[in-house]
Amino acid sequence: MGEENEAKGDEQAAPQGVDEGASQHAGEQSSDEDGVPQAENSPEGTEEALAEELARNKDQLLRTLADMENVRRRAQRDVENAHKFAVEKLLSDLLPVLDSLEKAEETARDSEHAGAIAEGVSLSLKLFRATLAKAGITEVNPLGEPFDPQLHEAMAMVENPNAEPNSVMDVMQRGYVLNGRLVRAAKVIVVKGS
Repeated sequence: MGEENEAKGDEQAAPQGVDEGASQHAGEQSSDEDGVPQAENSPEGTEEALAEELARNKDQLLRTLADMENVRRRAQRDVENAHKFAVEKLLSDLLPVLDSLEKAEETARDSEHAGAIAEGVSLSLKLFRATLAKAGITEVNPLGEPFDPQLHEAMAMVENPNAEPNSVMDVMQRGYVLNGRLVRAAKVIVVKGS
């Protein structure tokens, strides 16, 4: 019987020893699914991880909000430009009509008996220019001004000792600007520099 008790004691001791070792290792570390050791129930590690995740999410949110604001501003600018420059194509088509009216006025004034026609054309031109001005269209008529390649297209250069070099001596065709954007450059003759 004494031997039986000893054997039972050994059986009980063995599992306890195994359990103690296993629980000792389990208390120190546990592994996640990938087998990477992690601290178990460490409040400090959890708080740091949460703080990092919160900082990442906050950064991502701020970036998303900034992107949305940029998209909103871009869309607003595109809508404003669409309103401002919607008539640009129409204006390009109407400018030759204006040119023809100006030539008709010139021709009528040169004729002896066409005073009434010239007056009618002049009134039409005045009305037409007023309508263009209401739509934000400005005339570029640079006679006597310095040549500006951004607004003027030089058709020829001539010498003229009585005029300032690099200035516009004659305007062959007026230019037009729509809300600050050049629609058609003025065709000009420029005084050649000496």
